[in-house]
Amino acid sequence: MSSLYLIFVVISAVAVLLFLVLKLKISAFISLLIVSIYVGIMAGMPLELIIESIQRGMGGTLGFVATVVGLGAIFGQMLESSGGAVALAQTLLKKFGEKRAPSAMVLTGFIIAIPVFFDVGFIILVPIIYALARKTKKSLLYYGIPLLAGLAVTHSFIPPTPGPVAVAEIIGVQLGWVILYGVILGFPVAVLAGPVWGRYISKRIIVHPPEIEEVTEDANNENSQPPPSFRLIATLIGVPLFLILVNTLSGVLVSRGIVAESGLIKTIQFLGHPFSALIIATLLAIYFLCIRRGMSRSTILDLSTKALGPAGIIILITGAGGVFKEVLIDSGIGTVLAESMAGSPLPPIFLAWLLAGIVRVTQGSATVAMITAAGIMSPLIYEMQLSDPHRALIVLSIASGATLLSHVNDSGFWLVGKYLRMNEKQTLQSWTVMETIIAVGGLVTTLIASLFIK
Repeated sequence: MSSLYLIFVVISAVAVLLFLVLKLKISAFISLLIVSIYVGIMAGMPLELIIESIQRGMGGTLGFVATVVGLGAIFGQMLESSGGAVALAQTLLKKFGEKRAPSAMVLTGFIIAIPVFFDVGFIILVPIIYALARKTKKSLLYYGIPLLAGLAVTHSFIPPTPGPVAVAEIIGVQLGWVILYGVILGFPVAVLAGPVWGRYISKRIIVHPPEIEEVTEDANNENSQPPPSFRLIATLIGVPLFLILVNTLSGVLVSRGIVAESGLIKTIQFLGHPFSALIIATLLAIYFLCIRRGMSRSTILDLSTKALGPAGIIILITGAGGVFKEVLIDSGIGTVLAESMAGSPLPPIFLAWLLAGIVRVTQGSATVAMITAAGIMSPLIYEMQLSDPHRALIVLSIASGATLLSHVNDSGFWLVGKYLRMNEKQTLQSWTVMETIIAVGGLVTTLIASLFIK
């Protein structure tokens, strides 16, 4: 088969995916499986091999992703239910002061989104935004946009949030590299999209907080005990990130012959594997945030079960993305695409961003956009034999593209509009532009970083 035909197969597969999701309203999980079968048949794969690819792709991807996303969801649920997110925000506000509250909010969002889902973190913290706006008489956007920027950047850039975990597994890169570059490149982008953009747009769109009695009960996190300390929350969030980064660093030192492999190094690598790191962090969270605060075992179990609900959806979609990747590889399309890319003027980072951006704008879901782009890019990256640092930049470029131009087909668009009391036009002018700043800023920083990384 000609390379032109196989490229057509990939393009038509994306079109079929969008048709199934948008027009027929079929679940992204089922749609990705259907598209994977379509690609296999169009590429001439024997039917029994297509089934084998589905099984191998699903199993190979979920063996890692299901564990990390599941543990991360439980960890985040314990933090949320204990009032830890609110405690962290309030402490940072006291440290920064009222004049620098936007900086405190972007930092709060950046930290909180590591263990807590984006929408959950926003709903928990929005009462603080209301209180600040009432006190200072400023627009809600002056504080809301910085918080949203911090949440959005971390949610897309920094594991163990589900998006970058899924993309990293499909592409095949250690999470430590993604965490390292996600923090280094993501925070400046969050500042630009948050305090800088928020200060500008809040002067042009004035939205007022609701009266105190209007604030819905689900936006408050009531707890009979005083909230946990800032130091405890920061430590709990930092533990898994520190262990994973140390594991990555030890691997680099061993591979370069700087440090000899030993029992100590193997122990460090075991503790720093995302499985071990998140198990440790989750157990610490259960003990310090639940057991020591008098929470019953049945309540802890109920919270753990509740956390796995939304995580399950992400896990299944990610597994289907792994199937899509596997079929592209087994059909030989990945090799053909890689050979075509070798002569293309587009760098892989930009191509990955563009693919994710197209799917995102068309169908709205950042998760589906990430998974689709990762599935297409994975065989290319495999053939091009990129280093782990370069693969991490590809992950971040996909994450950036998947934030592009959030509009009416994105549930986040309506959530933000509702809580910040904006109409559709105002939400497009503020939230949509903020998301696009993150997307473009992420692309620019990853392209610049790629110039300095071997």
